[in-house]
Amino acid sequence: MITVPDQVISTTGPMRVVAIGGGTGLSTLLRGLRRHVIRVGETGDARGKISDLAAVVTVTDDGGSSGRLRKDFNMLPPGDLRNCMVALSEEEYLLAQLFKHRFRGGDALKGHNFGNLFVAALTEITGDFALAIELSSKILATRGRIYPATTANTTLVARMDDGSLVRGETNITASRRRIVELMLDPSRPEPLQETMEAIARADLISVGPGSLYTSLITNLLVKGIPSALARARGLRVYVCNLMTQANESLGLSASEHIERIYDHTREPIFDCALINTAPFSAETLERYAAEDAEPIAADIERVRALGVRVIAGDFASEENVVRHDAERVTETLLELGRTAPRA
Repeated sequence: MITVPDQVISTTGPMRVVAIGGGTGLSTLLRGLRRHVIRVGETGDARGKISDLAAVVTVTDDGGSSGRLRKDFNMLPPGDLRNCMVALSEEEYLLAQLFKHRFRGGDALKGHNFGNLFVAALTEITGDFALAIELSSKILATRGRIYPATTANTTLVARMDDGSLVRGETNITASRRRIVELMLDPSRPEPLQETMEAIARADLISVGPGSLYTSLITNLLVKGIPSALARARGLRVYVCNLMTQANESLGLSASEHIERIYDHTREPIFDCALINTAPFSAETLERYAAEDAEPIAADIERVRALGVRVIAGDFASEENVVRHDAERVTETLLELGRTAPRA
């Protein structure tokens, strides 16, 4: 149960929500949020529900099917956006299953994802990647809007702890060096106007979960997004990862994740942080230790010293892979949104 200060802003109606990130972290969260989006024609108590849901998604992937399409068609990578579309569609909807399908045979098609090819075709037809994503979302009847962080064709560049520069997300992820700074080339690409408008009117904004640099910080390098978050009227919540990740966050505590984000935004952008404090099983710890990964240390007092309120709890789901429990995280976010502490 969340303890809320006496002085609060009470959100009596449905909320406008923006979720920022990429990778499996964002799509997992969107599956939880989708269940709370008000359906067309739905009646009844709308308090704590979502009237408008927007996802802002990273577009710097250069590997796999997305990377091949990016190279062959000089287009933005559709993979993370496609995963978000599927997450926001009705699970039983056949087209959602079709969009997830990955071809297993054929020299040209092997490894490609049908949804990626569909977006590539629409991009060629319309000449507009953002419009292709919008049209694909309509076909999937998604319960929310999906925006690429930028429509500029940018490349990730990382400065590593030995001073070297590594270009491209795939090469950065494969590097054995630790990232100390992330950049885009060309730098400061323009955002979509729709993204800026969604952030400005949002009641609740989440950043994360997701890979610290290649899923989260990459969005915050887009021109105007950090300043939009800094002045946003909505509650801004960081959803901290559960485990450290090779070369992105090994050895970093929860507070250090936030500090790395602030190093790139140049100003504070969070009101609250959701941090898992529940223990993991010995089997899970052993499995992740084999990959030099461990649970992120919940250094709550250091997070509070950054001016960020901590929401601690059990937010993890332990299966073959440790992931956030979408429903528990969603319920906590929406409760925070209903009773957001006054700045």
